[in-house]
Amino acid sequence: MRDSTATPRPGDRPLADGASRDYSRKLDLFNRFAEPELRAAITALEIVPGSRVLDAGCGTGMQSMWLAEAAGSRGMLTAVEISEAHASIARSRLEQVSAQSTVEVGDVARMEIPSRSFDLVWCSNTLNHLADPVETLVRWRDALRDRGRVVVGQSAFLQEMVFAWDWRLETEITRACREFYLDKYGLTADDTTNVRNIVGFMRRAGFSSVIPRTIVIERTAPLRSVDVDYVTEAIFNGYWRRVRSYLSASDADALARLVDPASPEFALARADFHFLMTFTLVIASG
Repeated sequence: MRDSTATPRPGDRPLADGASRDYSRKLDLFNRFAEPELRAAITALEIVPGSRVLDAGCGTGMQSMWLAEAAGSRGMLTAVEISEAHASIARSRLEQVSAQSTVEVGDVARMEIPSRSFDLVWCSNTLNHLADPVETLVRWRDALRDRGRVVVGQSAFLQEMVFAWDWRLETEITRACREFYLDKYGLTADDTTNVRNIVGFMRRAGFSSVIPRTIVIERTAPLRSVDVDYVTEAIFNGYWRRVRSYLSASDADALARLVDPASPEFALARADFHFLMTFTLVIASG
């Protein structure tokens, strides 16, 4: 496969990545947090041993490892990632689990992929970065061998948490997140909602069979250490730290107490803490 360039181009979406992007820690936090559900989803695909698999937008390669394991020692996995830093980590990981795996630095939207070359194209949390998802899906469809499948996964774009004790504050934080994305990236509510339109993208790309499966990633106390790490670093210190200025002073103070481990109101110490995140997997063929 050959890539014309791995740098963003005019017209790319605001969230488009480039070769110099590096958010390895964030990717690993999510994958370790969601590992039980993601591994179960890959197992449910019943990948035939010896399959040729493309991981389009492999990130740091954790999901690539699970795909390579499913394809077995006779399988062949090609992982493609636009970030050089992410690809380097993915390469070191895959070297330990599969001699038949390769990692390439490139843009999955512009890769030249030979027709009828893969049994499975897997794409997780990447399609929303592409300027024209349908065009890319058509190319992946053409790359499938007989009875091949394209599987696209997308976690909820806005982080979800159930404030069983305060539905109003929960609603205000969601609103603040939307305003933040509008100011920083120019993404409207329609844009963030359209991220969930994988079924529509697949059908417009001409797939004859499109099957969605939405997985609920649900956590309550007691939390595993990887759950605490993800919620604390990615959500509390990531998204929510940046949206406090979009809240009223009283709501910002309430949020500050919820995310402060030293506060008696710390969310992760509450008996009624309840975290939900959806991950939609769409399986298409034909």
